[in-house]
Amino acid sequence: MHPTEHNTKSREEDNRPMRFANATLGKHRHVCAFFNGTEEEYRVLLPFVKEGLARGEKAFHIVDPKLRDEHLQQLSLSGVDVPAVEKNGQFELHHWHEVYLRDGHFDKDRMLACMQEVLEQSQRDGFPLARVMGHAEWASGDWPGVDDFLEYECRLNNMIPPYKDAVICLYNLTKCGGNLIIDVIRTHPMILIGGIVQENPFFVPPDEFLRELRERRSLLTKATA
Repeated sequence: MHPTEHNTKSREEDNRPMRFANATLGKHRHVCAFFNGTEEEYRVLLPFVKEGLARGEKAFHIVDPKLRDEHLQQLSLSGVDVPAVEKNGQFELHHWHEVYLRDGHFDKDRMLACMQEVLEQSQRDGFPLARVMGHAEWASGDWPGVDDFLEYECRLNNMIPPYKDAVICLYNLTKCGGNLIIDVIRTHPMILIGGIVQENPFFVPPDEFLRELRERRSLLTKATA
């Protein structure tokens, strides 16, 4: 569906419930989704992606560059007309080094600005909502700037709500370190694990988590001085 077709729709229709796995996403649409493998991942993600595309919403996906072709194949096999939705601007696929790791490093401020621009551009293009999905297993690596990744995830909680779009942060548990997983859980108000979505009882409000990060850095600086 071309975005200009949305001009005749009511706001109520554009605000239809957004389903993700077993749940309907309400005011909290920043979700960390953990998977144990590709089969589980696509079993959950494909219905979510197809629902959004069928409703004329924007799909913006970020994947491991090694898995780009597999991602396109999964979409095609599920019935998505990939060339068509790419052509009309409804679907964009990028890999890590085009978004998170431009110039070979992670910059939290640049990434926050990038995400805000994605959501704003989606509105300017006439899409009722955007569904952003980003694989973030790279954050377990030793990339320059990776220490700021948790602050980025935390600050997304202040940025996303006014847009009402969904931002799903994807993690393959077999490719992530335990410490990263624990902290990532604490920066998302919603969590998916074992195929089940729920409000996250371990979520820490952004201001509190940012204060904790500053204290950690202070202690680390003192320990290495």
